[in-house]
Amino acid sequence: MSIFITLLRGINVSGKNRIKMDALKQLFIELGFDNVQTYIQSGNVVFQSDVSETLELARGISEKIEKSLGFVVPVLVLTAEELKNALQNNPFIADVTKNPDFLHLTFLLAIPEKAKIEKLFEKQYLPDEFDRNGNILYLYCPTGYGNTKLSNTFLENKLKVTATTRNWKTANELMRLVDSNFKV
Repeated sequence: MSIFITLLRGINVSGKNRIKMDALKQLFIELGFDNVQTYIQSGNVVFQSDVSETLELARGISEKIEKSLGFVVPVLVLTAEELKNALQNNPFIADVTKNPDFLHLTFLLAIPEKAKIEKLFEKQYLPDEFDRNGNILYLYCPTGYGNTKLSNTFLENKLKVTATTRNWKTANELMRLVDSNFKV
């Protein structure tokens, strides 16, 4: 069985797309997943499955949520290895002048077209900084994520792909859940 991390986009925000974590956990159990664990109210789920294709898992989860709850939620599924690599490859973490409280990872559901990426990188959005590795954007937002121009909506509009962002603490906590509860 493989270990996966699911990141749901846009649930429990401003009273929209409300999903209680016990109900979300039950949906994952009904899908046949094992060792299902949720983390905080923003749609983070760690689980095990015999299915190995992340896109197939994401499609099944999205369909189950729509059928059971009546709304569509973008779903990103990562392997434990993908999350581990995302954390290890953060270009800002080695910089001791950067406060980890202001680090974020934006996961893109697909790799954007090269021209769209190049256009995004033509500009700077100071004081915020960003970098990219594959389908992950690393953000450093020293005045807070709530104040950055580099929001999910902005990035989705520029790159034409769905995105979901997690702060550094949450991403590391998800990895800790994997490490402490599963044999990796």
